Amino acid sequence: MKIRLLVGALALLLPFAGLAGEYDLTVDRVKIDTGEFVKKGIGYNGKSPGPVLRFKEGEEVSINVTNNLDEMTSIHWHGLILPFSQDGVPGISFPGIQPGETFTYKFPVVQAGTYWFHSHSGFQEPDGAYGAIVIEPDGREPFRYNREYVIQLTDKHPHSGNRIMRNLKMMPDYYNREQQTVGEFFSDVSQNGFMNTVNDRMAWGDMRMMKADVEDLQGFTALINGKGPEQNWTGIFKPGERIRLRFINSSAMTYFDIRIPGLDMTVVQADGNNVQPVNVDEFRIGVAETYDVIVRPKDEQAYTIFAESMGRSGYARATLAPEEGMSGSIPELREPARLTMADMGGMHGMDHGNMGQDDMNGTEGMPEMDPSSMGGMDHSSMAGMDHGAMAMSSGGPSDPFYAQGSGLVPEAANGGKFLSYADLKAQKPLYEEREATREIELRLTGNMERYTWSINGVKYEDADPIRLQYGERVRFKFVNETMMTHPMHLHGMWSILDVGAGQLNPVKHTVSVQPGTTVYMETEVDAPGQWAFHCHLSYHAAAGMFRKVIVEGGPETEQAAIDDAIVNDGGDA
Repeated sequence: MKIRLLVGALALLLPFAGLAGEYDLTVDRVKIDTGEFVKKGIGYNGKSPGPVLRFKEGEEVSINVTNNLDEMTSIHWHGLILPFSQDGVPGISFPGIQPGETFTYKFPVVQAGTYWFHSHSGFQEPDGAYGAIVIEPDGREPFRYNREYVIQLTDKHPHSGNRIMRNLKMMPDYYNREQQTVGEFFSDVSQNGFMNTVNDRMAWGDMRMMKADVEDLQGFTALINGKGPEQNWTGIFKPGERIRLRFINSSAMTYFDIRIPGLDMTVVQADGNNVQPVNVDEFRIGVAETYDVIVRPKDEQAYTIFAESMGRSGYARATLAPEEGMSGSIPELREPARLTMADMGGMHGMDHGNMGQDDMNGTEGMPEMDPSSMGGMDHSSMAGMDHGAMAMSSGGPSDPFYAQGSGLVPEAANGGKFLSYADLKAQKPLYEEREATREIELRLTGNMERYTWSINGVKYEDADPIRLQYGERVRFKFVNETMMTHPMHLHGMWSILDVGAGQLNPVKHTVSVQPGTTVYMETEVDAPGQWAFHCHLSYHAAAGMFRKVIVEGGPETEQAAIDDAIVNDGGDA
């Protein structure tokens, strides 16, 4: 039953809603002020980020989206379990929203937790088209808190998404500001010896990559809730309160390491699903992931929320304080991250000279992504290599953030606890434990020199869909043959990350796969229709690291409606 919204505080939370369960969003050209530069972008209801959409588990929602742009748009409800026709991916689940058109999304809310929404058209998301979703549970939470804040991160660059993609295609290191220096060479000689240093440099040269190839995109300003470091977004608290912070990484390309000096954090949710509480000093949030943490500031002072990019090229900063206008000290950025041979899993011995199917240029057929291509190292000749032995035994549990000897994962500041995927245990199982019916290997491949990214050496427009059968349980084996960390996102179905915890393996919607590692996840195939499956780094997805997944079978009534929707949308049945 629809209930009219109350005035006052609730009206402030939902300025875009007329009735509970019914929401209105406009897609607009907006001005984005980062405190360091002002640029034109795209937002919702006149701003970027868009409003926080608050749903209640069990309700039916109706969201009217009006496109005020002069180009087609879409909204994908990231992490939400819903009918495929409401998933919001042009060319896969619906035709898109044309200029001047209003499209109404309708779906039941069958979960609780922290999620987000964003455009799935071109580079509208990096240009500002994103917002947060908070879903209140039908029952009680398994943890207590007095107040809450959404902490939504992004990496805002002065260049538009289209321009960034063109520059990366022209020169893959265009935005890399952390190149190795002559001084660093002599420092390595002093520490490791002359020949060891020369041999190390030659090995990296053979791979046609650099230790600094940690981030594709630098020179950005990191924002929290739309505010840059100097603008200092502030959340108010009373000493002794338990505060829930809902972290969302809406970046185009940037992983962040999060800490709040002076405060312990208790992780209670990952990607919207409750986990057994884990006390940490620092955690890494991959692109598109969400983490909910509880903090309890006891002193009447300001605390800095510090989000440092994985490549140490920038940071976001916000404040928790008893009153507005206060600020805490801001930590210095740590030394720039460097890849190590341990990160590459011994791949430096391979011959990377053959391009194979990665040697392609356009991205025609990419669902509303602009044509482009990528660059680094050619991995297409590595199909015969045992990648399962790179970081773990074949078939073993996954812990992609803690590869031994990795240059990507630091110790937490002051020697504290840094969250690992292996620390995540489900609060209670979502599915019954059973053996997977089959395994599908997905090799994450690419070529940095040409800036092309792919799966199994094949870009999206040249690949056949992945076909799954309704009711089966599939085990996906990710083998990362590249130098980059890839956050892999399967639409419409949960991903059960194998960390060796059996039924308590964490359930996520986005799984990070670190360089040179093999990661396993399982999926209960319980959602008929067509779905997207891709790396959530915007320019990697656009350059080809993307697949269509078709789930065949299912209830006859559902299948008939799905077949009709696919025909009407011109999709591949």
